[in-house]
Amino acid sequence: MRRPVRLGAGAPQGSGVAFGALIILVVCSLALVALDVAASPLGKRTVVAGLTVLVLMPALMLGQYAPPPYRLPYRWRWGLLLVQAVLTYLPLLLFHYRWLSLLGFLAGAVLLTLPPGTSVPLALAVGASGPLLAATKLIDTDRSALGILLGTAITATTVFAVAHLALLAARLHNSREHAAHSAEHRERARMQQDLHDLVGSSLAAITVQGETALRGGSTTAGSGRERAALTEIVALARRLHDDVRSISRPDGGDLALSEELAHAQRVLTASGVEVRTVLPPRTEAAPAVLACLRFVLREAVGNVLQHSRATHCSITLSTDGTAVRLAIRNDGAEAAPPASGRHGTGLAGLGGRVLALGGEFTAATADGTFTVTATVPRTGAVVPSR
Repeated sequence: MRRPVRLGAGAPQGSGVAFGALIILVVCSLALVALDVAASPLGKRTVVAGLTVLVLMPALMLGQYAPPPYRLPYRWRWGLLLVQAVLTYLPLLLFHYRWLSLLGFLAGAVLLTLPPGTSVPLALAVGASGPLLAATKLIDTDRSALGILLGTAITATTVFAVAHLALLAARLHNSREHAAHSAEHRERARMQQDLHDLVGSSLAAITVQGETALRGGSTTAGSGRERAALTEIVALARRLHDDVRSISRPDGGDLALSEELAHAQRVLTASGVEVRTVLPPRTEAAPAVLACLRFVLREAVGNVLQHSRATHCSITLSTDGTAVRLAIRNDGAEAAPPASGRHGTGLAGLGGRVLALGGEFTAATADGTFTVTATVPRTGAVVPSR
C-alpha cells in the first residue's frame, strides 16, 4: 500500500543543519550590528528606528536564504530582495560603518536569488559599493576600502555556500526519492508482466482443458454433479483470468498518470523548483500512450533534479482529439543532460519509446530553457520496426 507523502515531510538532515547554521550566522551578525547602533551617540528615535529594522531583518534574510522545504516561491524572494536592498542602503547613510556588514548579506541574497549570469555581476557591484561609498565620503568609516571589500566578500560567500549546500542536499534527497519511485514502478511492471505470463497462462490452460472435458463428458445422472462442478471451475478460471489481465495491464490508466504528475510536482517543489502545471480535465488515450507519457515525465523530472540548476519548471499536458502532447520546460538549460545510448534511459531512450508509438519527440534548448516534448497519437499506433 502506498503511504501518503506530505510536502516538506522527510526533509534531508543536511538542510536542517545548514538552516541552523544560517540562523546562527544571521542572528549573531545582526546582534553585533545592534550593539554598535545602541552604543552610537545618535538620537534616541534614530537608535530605536535602527534597532527596529534590525529586528525585522532576520525574518527578511532567512526568507531569502532558507533551503527546501522552507524555501519561499521565486516571486516572493524577488520582493524580499528588493526590500532587503532598501533596508541595507538607506540606513547605511545614517549608521555608516555600523551597517557595513549587511552589504555581505545582500550580496549573498543576490547570488542565491538571481540567475548565475546576472547574479555574479550584481553581487560584485554590491561588494564594490561599500568602498565606493567610503571613498565618496557618503559614509563615515576609518576602515580601508580593501577591508570593507574583504569583509563583504567573506560574509557573502559564507551565506551563499551554506545556503547553496543546503539546496544541493535537498535536491540530492529528492533525486534519490525520485529514483526509488522509478524503481518501484519498474518492479511493479515486472511483477505485472510475470503475473500475466505465468498465472494468466495457467488459468487460460485450465479454462481450455475444462471446456474440452465438458464437451466430451457423459450425460448420465451420476456425472451430473461432476459436470456442474466442472462448469463452475471453468467459470471461476475464466473470471480469474479476466481479473489477472485487468491487474497486469501495463498502463495503470489515467489515474496513474495523474499520480505521476502529482509526484513530479511534489519532488520538484521540495527541491526548490517552482512548478507550473497545465492539465486538461481528463486525458482519453490508449493505455500504451499513457504508459509512455508517464515514462517521459518521470525521466524528464529526473533530469531536472540530477542535471540542472533550474528554478522554474512548467509541465503542460494537452490533447487536440487526435494526439496527446506532453511538454516539460525548465530554465536549467546550461546543464541539460546529454543523450544516453542505453535503452530506456536518457533522451535516446525516451525518443525510442515515443517513436515506437508513431509519435514525435524533441529535446531542445532555446532562450535559456530546456524543453522536452512528446506528442503521441491517442490510439498509440505501433510503428513496425524496419
